[in-house]
Amino acid sequence: MSYTDLTSKYEIQKAAGDIPWNVYPRPQMKRNSFICLNGTWELLIPGKKSGSIEKHEIAVPFPPESKASGVQRAISPESIIAYSRTFTLKKPTTTERVILHFGAVDRFCRVYINNYVVGTHSGGYIPFSFDITQYLSKNTDENEIVVECEDGSDTDYPYGKQRKKRGGMWYTAISGIWQSVWMEIVPEKYIKSIDINTTCTKASFTVKGGEEKKHLSIKTPTKTLFFDFTGECGKITIENPRLWSPDDPYLYRYTLNCGKDTVEGYFALREFTTCGKDFLLNGKPIFLNALLDQGYYSDGIFLPSSPDAYEDDILMAKHMGFNTLRKHIKIEPMIFYHLCDKHGMLVMQDCINNGYYSFFRDTALPTIGIKKIPLPKRTQKERQEFISLLEEMTGLLASSPSVVYYTVFNEGWGQFRDDTLYDKIKSLSCGKVIDTASGWFKPQKSDVYSHHVYFKKVKLDYPEDKPTILSEFGGYSLRINNHTFSPKEYGYSKKKSADELYSSLENLYLSQILPEIKKGLSGAVYTQLSDIEDEINGLVTYDRQVVKIPPKKLKKLFEKLYREFKNRER
Repeated sequence: MSYTDLTSKYEIQKAAGDIPWNVYPRPQMKRNSFICLNGTWELLIPGKKSGSIEKHEIAVPFPPESKASGVQRAISPESIIAYSRTFTLKKPTTTERVILHFGAVDRFCRVYINNYVVGTHSGGYIPFSFDITQYLSKNTDENEIVVECEDGSDTDYPYGKQRKKRGGMWYTAISGIWQSVWMEIVPEKYIKSIDINTTCTKASFTVKGGEEKKHLSIKTPTKTLFFDFTGECGKITIENPRLWSPDDPYLYRYTLNCGKDTVEGYFALREFTTCGKDFLLNGKPIFLNALLDQGYYSDGIFLPSSPDAYEDDILMAKHMGFNTLRKHIKIEPMIFYHLCDKHGMLVMQDCINNGYYSFFRDTALPTIGIKKIPLPKRTQKERQEFISLLEEMTGLLASSPSVVYYTVFNEGWGQFRDDTLYDKIKSLSCGKVIDTASGWFKPQKSDVYSHHVYFKKVKLDYPEDKPTILSEFGGYSLRINNHTFSPKEYGYSKKKSADELYSSLENLYLSQILPEIKKGLSGAVYTQLSDIEDEINGLVTYDRQVVKIPPKKLKKLFEKLYREFKNRER
């Protein structure tokens, strides 16, 4: 079976033409004035000879290291690369502003419009924007944009699984622009952000920017509701609410009018909490049957060639019987989270690691049971950058109904002041469960007991006060000829055929996971969704062309786990 067997219908606004990723990048806050700047740009890269410059055509938004970019060239960490293109824009009126948006740029950038510096940005995962109105050409509709980028090799900044010397569990590093570049025209007083916090019956809107008076219309299954409020905050109650869940991912669509500005979006009514050993979705126990999803693709590395690829991954995981993806050490474009919202896929979101990683201290010793190890010292810069991204990430994903769980640290990598950071992220993340340290180095404060188990039998303890989750396990590898990245192989237990892989998985879930569910296990995250470069322990190949196990077989297997969880004594 291949992913082409799925019928992928992407419903976000599309424009005609061959421009890559020509879809509105911010589904929860859409305007009509979307101008996509993706497509062919000129890219200048320092050449191998001193003082020389290479000139390339690059397909934005794909990173230059990727096939999809048309460049497919490694970039030195010390290099400054420069993107440029022209665009045509009718001059705005005196009451309009033009906002230039970037989905993400790795890692430092300086942006010019018509040779004027309009702003700089640091950090590789979070969207940012500039008001470029005053820098637009006064005499013509033609304008030039230049983006200078630099991606240093230091570990002060969150970098995740990227490494310049890739191999094993480390993957090809990317540089420069890797998400959409776009513009929109807004009124002088415009809505800058909307945060929506919900329960099972109420929705609270916090609106930054725009006029004081707001008018909100909300479509329900039976009618349209209208609300007016003044100032930043508006609270509404929905009668006869339709609750969001993996089985019924219902989204309430809204339109917000604020003076001359109008935006459209959506929200969902749901609550995700814990009670004793259980996770509760809308007050009912739920077993988190999860896949580790690292978000790497053979064509665009950090970004697939189309948003359809995200949708296919999500739908394939659902067809297999999974209800959760653990987004591992990577923050995706907002379209990914929208598709999880739309299709009812819960998301466990990891923060992005920084600091030095030691395989011996952070992985090898804990795997054999040596877990009482002093945490490494962190520099002030490392701490500041980690906390800064944590704050930005929680703000970015606050309104997404699918995101129910945050992991702060993974396997001790860069771990510091974990109890203080638990308090911080808990205060920032309304309605999210916090896993302070996934793996082995246990903090005092966490909403869960989180364990990784590889190379040995799963056998856990189950205190009564918190849910226990097996946040990584499995990792069985199977090489599919003609669908691999390299001759090297990395995984945790090699299998020779699809039948052997399924037999091993079936035995793992029935002989180890199912008995643990009886004892109190409330979630399990299998490693992993797809192969990635040397790592061939995915349920699908890196190119997404081969599914190693028929989804129906896995779904039937998981039905036994769900029944066991439902019948567990409480």
